[in-house]
Amino acid sequence: MKGDYQDLVDEISALLAMPATLENRDFGLIAFGAHDSDSAFDETTLDPVRTRSILTRKSTPAVRSWFEGFGITRATGPVRIPAAPEAGVYRDRICLPVRHRGVALGYVWLLDADPGPTAEQLTAAMEVTERIGVLLADEERAGADLSRELRAVLTAERGWQYDMAVAELATGLGQDAEGLHVLVCVTPWTADDAPSVRALPGASALCTVTLPAAGSFEADGRRGGTRAGSSAPAGSGGAGSPAAGPAAAPMASAAVAALVRLRSAGNPAPAETVASRLREAAARAASGEPDTGIPLPRAAAAGLAEARHGLAGLGSAWREAVSAARAAHAQAGLGPVARWADLGPYRMLTALPVTVAEDPAVRELLVPAHAELARTAEMFLDCAGQAGRTAAALGIHRQTLYYRLSRVEQLTGLDLDDGEHRLLLHMALKAARL
Repeated sequence: MKGDYQDLVDEISALLAMPATLENRDFGLIAFGAHDSDSAFDETTLDPVRTRSILTRKSTPAVRSWFEGFGITRATGPVRIPAAPEAGVYRDRICLPVRHRGVALGYVWLLDADPGPTAEQLTAAMEVTERIGVLLADEERAGADLSRELRAVLTAERGWQYDMAVAELATGLGQDAEGLHVLVCVTPWTADDAPSVRALPGASALCTVTLPAAGSFEADGRRGGTRAGSSAPAGSGGAGSPAAGPAAAPMASAAVAALVRLRSAGNPAPAETVASRLREAAARAASGEPDTGIPLPRAAAAGLAEARHGLAGLGSAWREAVSAARAAHAQAGLGPVARWADLGPYRMLTALPVTVAEDPAVRELLVPAHAELARTAEMFLDCAGQAGRTAAALGIHRQTLYYRLSRVEQLTGLDLDDGEHRLLLHMALKAARL
């Protein structure tokens, strides 16, 4: 980006046959054209104000106030400013305001000469400033904090509130709003705020979100159903087992959401990179450790929604991202960064309300005392009911497997030779992980 600015400043310098400098609207130096080496610091060529600007890359508040007094913030064409030796301005200047959509974003500065540039030359230079304005606007937009707008979209109720939130986010994103994006969810998130988009290349917006209760998304991805609580952190029942005892009331769970730009739907690498960096940030926030460059244990999981063009489907995309993150917690083989397209049965299970997923037939099996039986039953069903594969995977004798399965039938009242009973048990065990 800086090289683009330099090229455009050099183009203006060549058009006008005089060195130009580009500053942002806060008078911070961005780029400057080459000066003749023999006279670079001759006061007839560079006065103290320009010398300071080039050497320190900024101007003083007094200098800024002086120049703004000539109306450069409102001007739409070249502004000639006379010399003022008492202010350190020894040379007349020409200011070319850099604007985009009516907003002043910066200034191109020229040291006026006699004869100065013609009207035709200045018109050509102003056309170049329009291209500079587009670059400055894009850079400003890329660094903008759109956390409020993104959070409003992800938490808005259906109807006009949601539509208005999407419209505000689209305004903030500008032309990028119609591009290809992926929503990323990382949870749990214990930091107060989301990182800056500047620290995550490819991210268009980030925000923190309190997750709704498990299964409380409606079919269109917006919030619905029970909204009193939030899903508990997944995996609380212990690694390797879905058994977690009788379900307690849902606990609040926070997440960070990231809207990531993609060049193509077939290359999700930018979203995966953002997800990995956010997981690392989540681990550091949870541990209280500073960023030392040494990897920390990663307890947070990430979910990626399907890629979408535009912003109309962000509600559904957020449901997918949250579901994928929950599934990544529940099933190690899916994570630590899970994609919605790869969830298999968890695409349906994550949409179920907790009260539906907690089938009474398996309640006794899910108490901690029967964790080994629950793990055996789940492995048996994962292996399509093949006893040899199940026994090998668990490292037990077949007779031990048969004994455990008989105990599972006694506790649940289900017949493992019945396909529908197997389906119920399998779904209940997978759902318990969530």
